[in-house]
Amino acid sequence: MFSAAALALAGVLGRSMLENFEISLPVLALTGGVILFLVALQTVLQQSAGAVNFPKWADQPPDLKLAFTPLAFPTIVTPYGIAAVIVFATLAGNRYDAELTVAGIVLLILTLDWTAMLFAETILKWVGTALQVFAVVLGVTQVALGLQVILHSLAMIGVFAEPAI
Repeated sequence: MFSAAALALAGVLGRSMLENFEISLPVLALTGGVILFLVALQTVLQQSAGAVNFPKWADQPPDLKLAFTPLAFPTIVTPYGIAAVIVFATLAGNRYDAELTVAGIVLLILTLDWTAMLFAETILKWVGTALQVFAVVLGVTQVALGLQVILHSLAMIGVFAEPAI
């Protein structure tokens, strides 16, 4: 619930701030690409180091504050996830059907996250090693996606022409 509320607030505030500060969508996309690139690169480098750093809150007793920070934000609701919601909310404009589609997709993703958390032990028991390999592949793919978003955004801004593939 905290994650859904945070994303709804981010979408509304982000769209309003984009309009008030006259920030273009290509600049926001560039920002999201840089954030995605940096977070994904950090994740890949941590995976290659092999060290597992348990967060300082891991040994604390369960508390409602932990559900908001660090679980809801930034673990479930990531900075680049917020950037994506802001972009899609802005692209939806004031079209009710598009806004409902964005909200539905966000709720579907949050439901899948919640379901995965409920069954995390079982999932890790059966496919733990495969998930580790998948995490590395996904991490490298996210680094590449971040770079792709950066390059595409720079081309949209007019810094250079995007090469044909």
